[in-house]
Amino acid sequence: MTSSDPGRRQILQSTLGITAAAALGTAGLLNAPRALAADGGGRRQFPPVPGMHGDRRANELWYQFDEITLVSQPPELKDAYAAIYSYIDQVGKGSIADIWLEMVKTNAYPGNFTAFAAPIKQPLEVVSRIQLGVFDAFYHPRSPRLVSAFSWFGQGVLYDPRRKQAHTMNGDPPRGYHTWHAYLRAMMFHDIDRQRWRELAPRIALAWATQSTAKPDVTKVNPPLPRETVRRLKASWIPRTPERLDTDLQSFPYPWSTRQGGGR
Repeated sequence: MTSSDPGRRQILQSTLGITAAAALGTAGLLNAPRALAADGGGRRQFPPVPGMHGDRRANELWYQFDEITLVSQPPELKDAYAAIYSYIDQVGKGSIADIWLEMVKTNAYPGNFTAFAAPIKQPLEVVSRIQLGVFDAFYHPRSPRLVSAFSWFGQGVLYDPRRKQAHTMNGDPPRGYHTWHAYLRAMMFHDIDRQRWRELAPRIALAWATQSTAKPDVTKVNPPLPRETVRRLKASWIPRTPERLDTDLQSFPYPWSTRQGGGR
């Protein structure tokens, strides 16, 4: 896996064979109409998985996100990532997160980053469509349950025996959140599902802040954070705009609040 890989196990590489979710299937997820938000009302029942801990639907979301965006990538997504990685290698300035962190601190931002991402607009459109399709297969875009799914992801309380680990961002520290933010900003600046990524940006940042506070062990069933801590994190991070998050994510690897001693 390359350093510019956007996936959980970096963006989920960040997250991202079908097993107990055969009720959906990869093809079904890829073709799920966004407007339908497939099961936004939460009526679909998923088969039980022995040894699983945490919310069943949220576990399935992150499991399928891994399957489609990482483990069993469809050919068009493989081609899109290959084009992105090749371009970044040609630029020769490290990963997309490195490039974003360098450019965001300049007076030329966002124009410089927009120009940088212009040659990869088409593959970014593929990445956006497929990632959003997975989210929409499980939650309505504005569902508060989707906010909780990101919070649980950050806390590491979603243990999935199919992965033999908790669904959370890999890495110590988890660099994938900065990578994901760099991707979504590149998408937004080129009008690729702009409003959708505007809504998801603070949810992703919430997961970053939550994981920075909880510091879960990916190999274990982690205890949840105190409810008051979760409430405080949600109240602080969910209202933030992508523009505000451009400043917040200049703090690396953790938010300034946790680096300065904030915690449970």
